[in-house]
Amino acid sequence: MINTEPLPYGELEARYGAPVGVEDARARWGSLVRAAGDGAVTLITRERWEWAALVPLSQVPGVLSGLPVLPLSTARAKLGDLVRQIAQPYDEGLVLLARHRRPVAALVAARRLLARPAACRQVAEALLSEGHTITLASGPLGGVTAIARDRDGGVSATGAGDTVAEALRSLEE
Repeated sequence: MINTEPLPYGELEARYGAPVGVEDARARWGSLVRAAGDGAVTLITRERWEWAALVPLSQVPGVLSGLPVLPLSTARAKLGDLVRQIAQPYDEGLVLLARHRRPVAALVAARRLLARPAACRQVAEALLSEGHTITLASGPLGGVTAIARDRDGGVSATGAGDTVAEALRSLEE
């Protein structure tokens, strides 16, 4: 049975601001894509219950190869259909957007952002900027383990998950 309950998008609005309608997003497409390249997330909605997010590539977990890619001009022209498709629960919910065949941003299902804490990458990025190293390894029972070490080699944080992205997101001091 498919869950027809509306997702708690209020949480996303609190994090990223009010959503932009498809037509407004299409009219401002160039500036929204540039903003995504600079790290901003823009929520895009179609008919109030179909939500997607234009995100920077840094917010796409895992390896980018093998993911669907669309030219920016095609994505702009088909934005309404893309939002509808990506918002479906059976869809993977992710499309890379490319300029001259080079990915520059991604359109993802808003539900993907709900599953991730607001500070999902902040711990890993903070540790790296402070000079720590992060080692990834296969866990003994499967999955991935992330271990952050300070400059002296001491363990400062650990995390684990089914994927590299989950392991990095779960790093805790």
